[in-house]
Amino acid sequence: MGRDGRCAVTPGIARLHAAPSLAGPGRLGLVTNHTGVLPDLRPAAPALLEAGARLVALFGPEHGLHGTGQAGESEDTRTDPVTGLPVHDTYRCDGERLDKLLTGSGVDALVYDLQDVGARFYTYVWTMSDLMVSAARTGVRFVVADRPNPLGGLVSEGPPLDPAWASFVGRAPIPVRHGLTCGELARWLNASVVPQAAGRAAGLTVIEAAGWRRATTAEATGLPWVAPSPNMPTPATAAVYPGTCLFEGTNLSEGRGTTQPFEIIGAPYVDGRFAPALAALGLPGVRFRELRFTPAFHRHAGRPLRGVQLHLTDRTAFAPVRTAVAMLATLRRLYPDDFAWRPPAEAGGRHFIDLLWGSDRLRRAVDAGEDPLPLCDPPAPPGRWAGDDALLYP
Repeated sequence: MGRDGRCAVTPGIARLHAAPSLAGPGRLGLVTNHTGVLPDLRPAAPALLEAGARLVALFGPEHGLHGTGQAGESEDTRTDPVTGLPVHDTYRCDGERLDKLLTGSGVDALVYDLQDVGARFYTYVWTMSDLMVSAARTGVRFVVADRPNPLGGLVSEGPPLDPAWASFVGRAPIPVRHGLTCGELARWLNASVVPQAAGRAAGLTVIEAAGWRRATTAEATGLPWVAPSPNMPTPATAAVYPGTCLFEGTNLSEGRGTTQPFEIIGAPYVDGRFAPALAALGLPGVRFRELRFTPAFHRHAGRPLRGVQLHLTDRTAFAPVRTAVAMLATLRRLYPDDFAWRPPAEAGGRHFIDLLWGSDRLRRAVDAGEDPLPLCDPPAPPGRWAGDDALLYP
């Protein structure tokens, strides 16, 4: 926040509010949730209506329009009590069913305004991708009201997804930490994935986040932090999430059911060896503190656990994906009879860790006692994988 109380960055939705014509003509549908707010925290939907935008419908992602659903859930809201607009649930809706939802809504254009966290397995970007494909098929224009990547945009990290392992936690071959804003990712998708799936590109417009630079993280934007989902309470959570979300694919707690999800990791079998073993690795930008905790819900709910908390000492040097992979290998080495991967949801199904990683290579390397760090691409500029044509910000 500057000395005059203004934010250093103006998100795309605030620019649209100031000039509704930026979305083009016709009836608008807003893809949003509780993160869709102006810098003064006014919800975008009623603000856009007051500004004269022809908003006729709302579309909610995972966690729902109001963000009350836990992971893997949405909401049953059908009408927004504030605006009176119909609410369409897009979660787990794709293909022909999503096409019918779009055509039935009567919109001429979709405006996408959701706060992403910069990790491939965060599902909001795949809601965007699926909607872009349906928009291309049905002739609906697609407008991204862009927001900053809270991790900044200087670095991407981790291997691209193998398309054979595509799922709703990864539809396309992008790195684990992608380093793009949603608007930039939409440009990349529209040049690659959307034409393959829909036969043509979508009519895409990106309303850029004015004032954002690639080196700017969430805290430096001056924008208020609204938790994008129930277990993403702070920018510090987002900073570790591209790595520690991998623990969702194991039998450890990733801290859900505590006040510091993804910052703390533990299990009933972890003992005093874990924290010193991690400290000995000398991983950059992070220190590990031994702790004990009891999750109130989710995995190991009500059980006393032992583990570590990640304390970041240098955000720039910290590599979340490489850090988490080193932690996984250390767990397998220290606790070979106890550490386990989360089993497939059904017989013959895929391990969740493979869906998160984007292939089975990480799981196989860890199980074989091999060094898995070579599987992690070294941190690189996003343009290296996305191409400079996708980038919008210096």
